Amino acid sequence: MDTKSPEFELPNPVRPAFDATGHDDHVIVNIGPSHPATHGTVQIIAELDGERVVRTDVHCGYLHRGFEKECESHTWHNLIPYVDRLNYVSALINDFAYCEAVETLAEIEITPRCRHLRTLLSEYSRIVDHLTCVAAGLMELGAMTAFLYLVMVRDYMYEHLADLTGARVTYTYGRIGGLARDLPDGWLTRLEAILGQYEVFVARVHGLMDRNRIFIDRMRDVGVISTTDAIHWGYTGVILRSTGVPRDLRRDTPYLAYSDLDFEVPVGINGDNYDRYYVRMCEMDESAHMIRQLMATLPAGPINVDDHRFTLPEKHLVYTEIESLINHFKLVMDGPQVPAGDAYAAHESPNGELGFYIMSTGSGIPAKVHVRAPSFVHVGGVHRMLDGYQLADIVPTFGSINMIGGECDR
Repeated sequence: MDTKSPEFELPNPVRPAFDATGHDDHVIVNIGPSHPATHGTVQIIAELDGERVVRTDVHCGYLHRGFEKECESHTWHNLIPYVDRLNYVSALINDFAYCEAVETLAEIEITPRCRHLRTLLSEYSRIVDHLTCVAAGLMELGAMTAFLYLVMVRDYMYEHLADLTGARVTYTYGRIGGLARDLPDGWLTRLEAILGQYEVFVARVHGLMDRNRIFIDRMRDVGVISTTDAIHWGYTGVILRSTGVPRDLRRDTPYLAYSDLDFEVPVGINGDNYDRYYVRMCEMDESAHMIRQLMATLPAGPINVDDHRFTLPEKHLVYTEIESLINHFKLVMDGPQVPAGDAYAAHESPNGELGFYIMSTGSGIPAKVHVRAPSFVHVGGVHRMLDGYQLADIVPTFGSINMIGGECDR
């Protein structure tokens, strides 16, 4: 039989992302991945009718990180630095969500002080993440003054977190059963001062932008997504809340110390770019309010559980006791022996539901680590917010989604 006959031809051979437009006056262009607003990996193939975007095909591209597979070659403790590099703008939330998944499987209950500190640092990270997103979006619209205000405050916070963790941006501060170290002297005093500076500069940005005619014309009724579409595409976080849905894991399925806090869940009206901007601005104020509550109620006591199977011994004991030296060696080389089974833990990250699904065979190395990364989910439906608008709207709309390449490609 002739293998070149039609019945042996492969269906749908390789073809362009878009077939012929059928319109002589339409043009197909590539935006990214080298475009400065597409994070170096994202490619947006757009069909244009003049300046109007008829349709888009969005590809997240590759960072070639292979995070999930890489986790299968490292101990439960040693892969924490890789977790930091998912959403590297708010790395601490990644740490705490991952650690909670392991602690759930190992049936570890963290100490009250650790629970409060993780909550405080999660909200601090949320402010940093939202500041970065809003500042970058305003810069791309030409609002350089507002950009500089927000980035200045963000850098104060980055330096403050570096004082606590000993690192900048990617902190590796979470530990299974606790934290790497306790607060240094004067850290909370400095935190209160930074929150005061934050309120001053954010108030200036509100005054510059909220009723700015140019800003409103560029953002309102642009990049609209309905509640139905948002739920259909699996959107969570700010994007879903901008449509009017008050879905927030911190309130709906409380974890850490959130059940002890008084806070509101800001929501939007139209699900447009302006709503996403305003929801983030309001969420930062709520985070500052929660941080002050946690500072006032922060309990004393240890930050790590007293369990030599998971907790690294104090360094001075490693240098002076043979038992502690052996314990440290075994935890670093072999890893903590996490009971066999699987677990899922989800936290409300600045972008939405960040979940870790882990599987263990009872050894010191994971059998599987899967990340429910909000950025990856959101890129899947971003075309719903781009199609039908202007070419110039692509950059602010994509910026309002806050796609982070590390967790998108993972």
